Amino acid sequence: MKVIKNYLYNATYQIFILLVPFVTIPYLSRVLGPTGVGINSYTNSIIQLFILLGGLGTNLYGSRQVAFVRDKRAELTRVFYEVTIFRLISFLMIFLLFGVFLLFSGEYKLFYLAQSISILAALLDVAWFFMGLENFAVTVVRNIVVKVTTLIFIFVFVKKPSDLMIYILIVSFSLVFGNLTLLPSLKRYIGRPDWQNLHIKKYLWPAILLFIPQVSTQVYVLINKTLLGSMIDVQVSGYFDQSDKIIKMILAIVTATGTVMMPHVANAFANGKHDETKRYLYESFSFVSALSVPMMLGLIAVADKFVPLFFTDKFIDVVPIMMLEAVVILMIAWNNVLGTQYLLPTDQTKYFIQSVILGTVFNCLIDIPFIILWKAEGAAVATVLSELLVFGYQLWTVRAQIKFKFLFEDSYKYFLAGSIMFGVVFVLDRKLSASWLSIVLEIVLGILVYLVLLILFKAKIVERAKKVLKL
Repeated sequence: MKVIKNYLYNATYQIFILLVPFVTIPYLSRVLGPTGVGINSYTNSIIQLFILLGGLGTNLYGSRQVAFVRDKRAELTRVFYEVTIFRLISFLMIFLLFGVFLLFSGEYKLFYLAQSISILAALLDVAWFFMGLENFAVTVVRNIVVKVTTLIFIFVFVKKPSDLMIYILIVSFSLVFGNLTLLPSLKRYIGRPDWQNLHIKKYLWPAILLFIPQVSTQVYVLINKTLLGSMIDVQVSGYFDQSDKIIKMILAIVTATGTVMMPHVANAFANGKHDETKRYLYESFSFVSALSVPMMLGLIAVADKFVPLFFTDKFIDVVPIMMLEAVVILMIAWNNVLGTQYLLPTDQTKYFIQSVILGTVFNCLIDIPFIILWKAEGAAVATVLSELLVFGYQLWTVRAQIKFKFLFEDSYKYFLAGSIMFGVVFVLDRKLSASWLSIVLEIVLGILVYLVLLILFKAKIVERAKKVLKL
């Protein structure tokens, strides 16, 4: 029940943040225009690289270590302060590195400076601690309050293209405020540290090892946006960013299981419940497959009509990018289960690291020629192929530990039901006029068709859902 409760907490929040961009993105697309959106996308992608370097894998590692000792207050206190001090040292070094970067940055120096407030917000973030405790309520409430406040400020103060700086400052300071609100909740779980028994150095190597897995779902996008902004222009980077925002909105719901399951599986593994960890893997893989297949195919089916309605006709170039990139919904969902939910909590970090290094190197090798040939569409294809390679390698590393027939059980039913649903929605999309009512009708019909087909195909996830609803 605790896993289900935490998933519902996290999924509720993900649905909430899914709805917020449906208001902000069309508004910002109209107010800031392609150039403003592109500048924000490009400068933010650079800042995110600094944030990822500053975190250095401590979000995942810290969360896992907390999960291991969450029932022992003294150990929990020690882990919290060790990770926090390590993060402080790491981010201080990143601030110095950013200062050097700022000296040599060009025309967007002021925008970089405004975006850099997010680095401070990342330093203050202790959400990793509450993830390890499996206390998702406190982070969900915090995030909802911050998102609503940010939304209000955006509509009040961002009115024209020249307000781009104001928009960046609003988002950056809201992150700082949100992370500060979590700090008072810490006293409930931790006591005073024993300064003499804190060992900071031991976190360096594990944090470095987990740095790559932490960025596995972000690194391709950051590389793509940075290369597109540098090689083509910030407007094309903005097109890719708009597509990616929609993809990430959908992925947030699917991968919410990873946030919930990682500390849960880590705790089960630490207590020697190895059969239970495999059962979690099979059930979670089936669940994300059932969700991601229709979401991927549904987005492809409605993209032609959705993009001009959502972003305006100025962003019509987003359509082919989104249709290609939609495939990563399934790839990242599967990678999230095998990597974040199984390899990491079962202390098989090296396999995850190897898979991500392989995917990253492959992405770097094909990204530049693909962008030269096909611009943003090439970047989308490079991302899909890289994620596919990551999944294939992860699958190969666990081949002796799991049974594929259990892992892919009912997957063909999801693809068959999803394909039929895609056909129905695609045909309907071409017949109906372009309006939000048409989009809603297509989505509702698609969901109904898919659910009915799963029932007719007797997919086991239907029976599992019935049991959960009875709890």
